[in-house]
Amino acid sequence: MAEASRWHRGGASKHKLHYRKEVEITTTLQELLLYFIFLINLCILTFGMVNPHMYYLNKVMSSLFLDTSVPGEERTNFKSIRSITDFWKFMEGPLLEGLYWDSWYNNQQLYNLKNSSRIYYENILLGVPRVRQLKVRNNTCKVYSSFQSLMSECYGKYTSANEDLSNFGLQINTELVAEFPATGGILTSWQFYSVKLLRYVSYYDYFIASCEITFCIFLFVFTTQEVKKIKEFKSAYFKSIWNWLELLLLLLCFVAVSFNTYYNVQIFLLLGQLLKSTEKYSDFYFLACWHIYYNNIIAITIFFAWIKIFKFISFNKTMSQLSSTLSRCVKDIVGFAIMFFIIFFAYAQLGFLVFGSQVDDFSTFQNSIFAQFRIVLGDFNFAGIQQANPILGPIYFITFIFFVFFVLLNMFLAIINDTYSEVKADYSIGRRLDFELGKMIKQSYKNVLEKFRLKKAQKDEDKKTKGSGDLAEQARREGFDENEIQNAEQMKKWKERLEKKYYSMEIQDDYQPVTQEEFRELFLYAVELEKELHYINLKLNQVVRKVSAL
Repeated sequence: MAEASRWHRGGASKHKLHYRKEVEITTTLQELLLYFIFLINLCILTFGMVNPHMYYLNKVMSSLFLDTSVPGEERTNFKSIRSITDFWKFMEGPLLEGLYWDSWYNNQQLYNLKNSSRIYYENILLGVPRVRQLKVRNNTCKVYSSFQSLMSECYGKYTSANEDLSNFGLQINTELVAEFPATGGILTSWQFYSVKLLRYVSYYDYFIASCEITFCIFLFVFTTQEVKKIKEFKSAYFKSIWNWLELLLLLLCFVAVSFNTYYNVQIFLLLGQLLKSTEKYSDFYFLACWHIYYNNIIAITIFFAWIKIFKFISFNKTMSQLSSTLSRCVKDIVGFAIMFFIIFFAYAQLGFLVFGSQVDDFSTFQNSIFAQFRIVLGDFNFAGIQQANPILGPIYFITFIFFVFFVLLNMFLAIINDTYSEVKADYSIGRRLDFELGKMIKQSYKNVLEKFRLKKAQKDEDKKTKGSGDLAEQARREGFDENEIQNAEQMKKWKERLEKKYYSMEIQDDYQPVTQEEFRELFLYAVELEKELHYINLKLNQVVRKVSAL
């Protein structure tokens, strides 16, 4: 906009300024097109890594090992284990039966797979399972002096420092970790990971590999562009939030490429060794973890890649109003968030201390926070809260709903609504340069339609409305006097000059000097508007009196 300021002071010509704006709009359009190609390539790359069969594989495996009941006890499965007896019944029953399938449904022998198994007749068990026991050393916690006569052993919480590394005689070629807490019983947990270790097998896999190469090329191009911008603008570059988003996106892309490279190298080095012997335990957990890390990074990357589209939506008036609303009310939202979370965390701590020992949703402070978010969304267990504390339970629930739901959330909506009204009023006063990109897209679309004769070309004469003489003649026929017609024509001329001066699509700049003559015209225009408003009020009062008389 500095060039526009110099033009007002006798610098660049109007033609050059218009040319520079056209170049800027064209460049923005090219960047938008290039970014859309990058985004499509990234979507293909990310979706190509996820196989829809992963979900079904996890589902059937979880059903086999978690939902299968112990023989003779239909209600006892891995999820419902609560004692050591149930644990060993599960180990000797559903676990071993689920791991080793040695015959078909007609009792014929399965394929000879060298100490292996085909789970559900299709999934080959690689290597052998392993049961792993982790013990805690004695005297890893301190017994209070009053209880030392009752207990001589004390086992603390499991950590790597408290682990007992001595040999305790367990020689089982399977792997399973079970936690027996100090309170008694058993806490069970499970996790199933489906990973694709062989990346490039089919033609589609090689197409995904080409998308990965294209992604690296885009990454190099975007990095070069940002480096040039930093050298050109220096410290001013970091004043834009979109530039920070660009840097974050590039950082995530580099991390994703690094993870993917390391993951593929480790597969190339370790996969052959893990599959060499079927009589030993093959630990694929390392490769599965790195695959999950890569999936998480690429998921975050594509999320911010979609968010960046907001940078290019200024050519649409509605979307530009929404983005302007969010950017303008940031300070108010931050102030509101401080007040909101002070009250929210106060209620979370209250709920944790009052209901934590009896209600599962408030058993930890983190659970209390999530439980309160669920209360705001209408998902709550009021009966459990009331049963835990008949007095404080209803008081907590009612006051939380009143202050958080009825007061704070409505304040938040009021902030957004008021800011949006202000932005919409500002946009209704004058046009903005940002919409020139949308105007250029629409004009290009019309030109294409006219070129292929899908739409008739409109002549300039068709675009013009009725002339001022026709409007004046129509006003005389409707009974307006000559003074009113002359005042209206004068106001129309003032309005056209002021719009051309301050709301022109060709000249946009923050620096708009007002001369003495222009100030006089603005003053006269305001006086005439005041007279017109007074005249309308008189007419309106006359109509109201006539209606009241009826």
